[in-house]
Amino acid sequence: MHEYGGKKVLITGASKGLGWVGAVAFAEAGASLCISARGKDNLDDLTAVMPNPGNHTICPGDLTDKAGVAAIINDVRSNFGTPDIIIHCAGGGFGMRDPLLDWDELETLMRGNLAGAAEINRGLIPKMQSGDGGYVVHVGSTTSTEAIGSVGYNTMKAALAAYVRSLGNELAAGNVIVTGIMPGAFTAPENSWARMVDRGDAAVMDSFIAEKLPRGKMADAGEILPLLFLLTGPGASMMAGSCVPIDAGESHAYSF
Repeated sequence: MHEYGGKKVLITGASKGLGWVGAVAFAEAGASLCISARGKDNLDDLTAVMPNPGNHTICPGDLTDKAGVAAIINDVRSNFGTPDIIIHCAGGGFGMRDPLLDWDELETLMRGNLAGAAEINRGLIPKMQSGDGGYVVHVGSTTSTEAIGSVGYNTMKAALAAYVRSLGNELAAGNVIVTGIMPGAFTAPENSWARMVDRGDAAVMDSFIAEKLPRGKMADAGEILPLLFLLTGPGASMMAGSCVPIDAGESHAYSF
């Protein structure tokens, strides 16, 4: 694993799921973290379990709200400085499963999965480019390439993959490497699969594992960390613009 001592890492969607796990892991690797999510209390709880809590910064804000995104950007600039690494973990389907989504629902999904992250990139990447450069990783999904989730979720993760591919290609000749990952199902603190077990729906997970997962077991978020370390380390240049599947054979699409 690359050593992250002295590095500044911004993680959005850090209050649960892969964002939470990633924040702890990068802190353990020596990085200073700026963690962002809607709930300040959850971010306080996360800071409390991270090594060297005094080295980390909380920048709460709602990515579905334009003013909230502006607040995150201003907080990062004022209280954290220019990140070396940005990892966008925020996103989701927000419970919107009707295939005939209305205008407001689509707009909320777009803001939460793509537009908010893109605005943060617009606010912070120029400073990264004029400095020592860095790495930007977007967390997508197997649904980036397959219609296996809800219409809204599939659409936003496909759009995110197009954004990563396009922005990564545009910036590839410079010193900021933009990539994405496309995880399959995994458990992490308070993510959808963990909540399912908490609700007593373990049988649903067991059925999914038996029918969909060739390994015969559900992944853990910790298994995704080596890929995040790869994409944010000195060997990542060749990966610019790539969206990398990490799903243990769950998806059936050819990668691109």
